[in-house]
Amino acid sequence: MASAPGSGTRNADVAVVGAGFSGLAAALELEAAGLEPLVLEARERVGGRVLNHELADGSVVEVGGQWVGPTQRALLGLAAELGVRTYPTHVHGDNLIVYRGGVRRYRGTIPRINPAVLIEVERMRRKLDRLCRRVPLEAPWTAPEAERWDRITFAEWMRRNSVTPGARMLITLAIRSVFGTEPEDVSFLHVLFYLHSAGGFDSLVDTAGGAQDARFEGGSQLVAIRMAERLGDRIMLNAPVRRIADAGDGVTVHTDAGDFEARSVIVAVSPTLAARIDYDPALPARRDQMTQRMPQGAIIKCMAIYQEPFWRTEGLSGSGLADGASVNAIFDNTPEPRTDDGPGVLLGFLDGRAARLWGSRPLDERRGAVIDVFARLFGPRAAEPIDYVERSWAEERWSRGCYSGAFGPSGWTDFGPALREPVGRIHWAGTETATVWNGYIDGAITAGRRAAGEAAALERAATSPASATS
Repeated sequence: MASAPGSGTRNADVAVVGAGFSGLAAALELEAAGLEPLVLEARERVGGRVLNHELADGSVVEVGGQWVGPTQRALLGLAAELGVRTYPTHVHGDNLIVYRGGVRRYRGTIPRINPAVLIEVERMRRKLDRLCRRVPLEAPWTAPEAERWDRITFAEWMRRNSVTPGARMLITLAIRSVFGTEPEDVSFLHVLFYLHSAGGFDSLVDTAGGAQDARFEGGSQLVAIRMAERLGDRIMLNAPVRRIADAGDGVTVHTDAGDFEARSVIVAVSPTLAARIDYDPALPARRDQMTQRMPQGAIIKCMAIYQEPFWRTEGLSGSGLADGASVNAIFDNTPEPRTDDGPGVLLGFLDGRAARLWGSRPLDERRGAVIDVFARLFGPRAAEPIDYVERSWAEERWSRGCYSGAFGPSGWTDFGPALREPVGRIHWAGTETATVWNGYIDGAITAGRRAAGEAAALERAATSPASATS
């Protein structure tokens, strides 16, 4: 792939802004349609919110998106085509939870902390699954009760539909883990859309059989790297896009690496980042207002590295929950295939309010808080890691948060159509625009392909005989 050149102009059929999974998928789809794409990426790498990190022994963990579920067919199919294999996430053994001052073992997704809590969580789960199926994926704002659902937050719905503090605690942990935000920040309609997009509550929160089912050998970014290898010099790195001018018969994309001409452009970044580009003419008010109502979640991904995954010999899965002021969800993130002397890795997420709070504190203080939770769950051996790795995605200049954007109240019903609707020769991609597995790598891929189809159709219309004679 190409690095940034000096100033100049290079022509393409379609310019693609962003070399994350959505932009790369769009470019590959355009090539398959016989068009010439040019991908413009602000970073010095590809992958977007997906990023590998090499440990001291050469094994790889991910400090960005990493998992794939069995129904994420676009990502699984692409990985298989590119020769990137998967392996199951480690789930064998007991899970742990910090609850009411103590640590308890449990099996399955929902901790068996209290029969009344379990009954209420199951009732809420079933109700959410039933309601979410009434939300059309292509147009959530047309759901029968869209206005009512979009006027309240998920926190308000939860207060009306739960009695036990334990049930509210567990559902809140799930919302934080899935969205990287708090229940009071997100529209209830958006939660229902997101659930339907993934296939239901269990698909989102389960490890085995759910969204956290498997990982990639060599790290998830390897898939993006191999996509980029197929595109070669059609990718321009270190080329942040500052301005897009739509002249009606073509676009000019202004970057730090020069200006680029194309017949149309696909903006394959989050609405938050898309809003920071200058547009000429200015975007319609509804599109601009929409981007102001879809903030990114806040996530700090934290990993402690040990000489070995000692918890496995103690009959533990490495998975845990902690309802505290720092880490909420914990996983065994040991890379596979593992050698006899390979390391063990515990992964913890600071998400939502915890990420906002701890993100402003010194690294040593934050590391101490994370390790304290690990030690509380897994014992004194967890207090002595040989290394510590973290990534705060809200600090990332070209991400400004993770996992994805989420609408607050009234976002879908007032501005939903503007999320995917092209503006002149500008098309929108990114996982936030996906209808299936929205917010995930799989959704990013399908969104990129959908936007490429729009741009290709525009190109075909422009070059058709009827157009030429009109």
